[in-house]
Amino acid sequence: MGVFINVGKYRFQSALNSDFVDKSGVLEFLNKSIDTEKSFMCVSRPRRFGKSIIASMIQCYYDRSIDSKSMFEGLEIASKPSYLTYLNKYPVISIDLNFFCSVKEPDLIAYIQEQVVKDLKVAYPFLKEKRYIHGALTEINQKTGDRFIFMIDEWDRLVRDVDTKLQNDYLNFLRSLFKSANAKDIFALVYMTGILPIIKFETQSALNNFKEYSVVDPVFTAPYYGFTKEEVKVLCDKFDMDFERTKQAYDSYIFGSARSMFNPNSVMENADRKTYASFWSRTASFSLVNRFITIDADNVRKCILRMLNGDKVAVDVTNFRNDMKNIETCDDVLTLLIHLGYLSYDPENGTARIPNTEVLTEFSNIVRSANWGNISEAVAKSSKLVQDTIDMDSDAIAKAFDEYRFEATSILTSNNEDSMASAIRYAYFSAVSHYKVVREMSAGKGFADMVFLPLRKSSRPAILVEFKYDKSADSAINQIHNKNYTGVLKGLAERVILVGINYNTKLSKHEVVMEEMERV
Repeated sequence: MGVFINVGKYRFQSALNSDFVDKSGVLEFLNKSIDTEKSFMCVSRPRRFGKSIIASMIQCYYDRSIDSKSMFEGLEIASKPSYLTYLNKYPVISIDLNFFCSVKEPDLIAYIQEQVVKDLKVAYPFLKEKRYIHGALTEINQKTGDRFIFMIDEWDRLVRDVDTKLQNDYLNFLRSLFKSANAKDIFALVYMTGILPIIKFETQSALNNFKEYSVVDPVFTAPYYGFTKEEVKVLCDKFDMDFERTKQAYDSYIFGSARSMFNPNSVMENADRKTYASFWSRTASFSLVNRFITIDADNVRKCILRMLNGDKVAVDVTNFRNDMKNIETCDDVLTLLIHLGYLSYDPENGTARIPNTEVLTEFSNIVRSANWGNISEAVAKSSKLVQDTIDMDSDAIAKAFDEYRFEATSILTSNNEDSMASAIRYAYFSAVSHYKVVREMSAGKGFADMVFLPLRKSSRPAILVEFKYDKSADSAINQIHNKNYTGVLKGLAERVILVGINYNTKLSKHEVVMEEMERV
């Protein structure tokens, strides 16, 4: 068993022993791609979306140095026509760039070549002295006819944020392997995975013979990286997790045709802890994002605040160059955040949004620390506003709305009734940690402006908010009763808090009237 070739079955075995969610269906597509124009591919997804586990599964399936049939029996791939045709049929070379990046070497690319060739010499003792992987594989292919499955996990580790010389040396190394005249003779399949798609020079991919399956254009890969809603329902039953709370915390990623994808790492972390908290910051630092939100700062700030307010924002993902050195516009920043998993992108309408409460928590952290003046302070106060509402402190709420309106109107909308609604929604953004927040909810004989539905198994009260503009807060409360908005909350909570809000334009003040009802 080698370090890079014929690495055995233990990496995948550990995944099977750890509540493995069956993603083996992806192997059927890979089998169909072998020896076709799709046989060189790059799959990119955010951190912690299962890329490395799938890479270990692919390696174990094709690796001819082992018998892994018993590991795949009962999995989806075992029912596919190509299953036995390709099972354990190839020598597999598997490289994890994270391993090499932890090594301090003056010439990292030469070191990678040296270590892989060293491993090849053990597997193929007849190899002559070779310095380069391509030369070694060419000799092996000519003497034995062997063709390889070549895999690179975290392929973009050396293009994301490194000096230009190392980036260029690395890309030249990849070209020497995969764009050579005999690349199709040597490789039956090349599979790379990482966070970013293949870097572009101008509009041309640096490896234009690769098929790319990214977070913005995943094609067949859509359901395989991340957990689907159906898979999470099974896990919730198994680990006694509340599905609605799990969905609110970790769902709402859109990967092409897969319209509801969950962060798998966070779901499994929550299976252990049952806290429905944010696990994102434990695996990736927002300090990375901090570096980019100052680029095109005014536009980026407006977009982030609109998304904190629950809105979607339009983003052009087509001009992003797939690296972290050429970030120049708001669209570049938002596209990077999409690839990093901090935003969810909907290709049907070209918009991005904050996907769930886990990521919302991290965005609120960055706004608080980003020195955005009153905005940062307002975000920090949002949790207090929610608690003041539960405590029915109308004076504190009115004062908070006055402050939020001043801070939000210039960023979110113009100075009108829509602006008031936007400012109030913005003020309440932190409520999504404990509530399902519904705007313009169909209720009784009309539409309630904002309804806060407590998550299941929560002891928090339901909250219904109605806005008025140059009228009275009492008229807002009366509308709630007259149109029977509270009927929609029947059986959902022990307490229901009604909040009537009026903005007086002459006084530039908010008036708040509140009522409490027992279970509806």
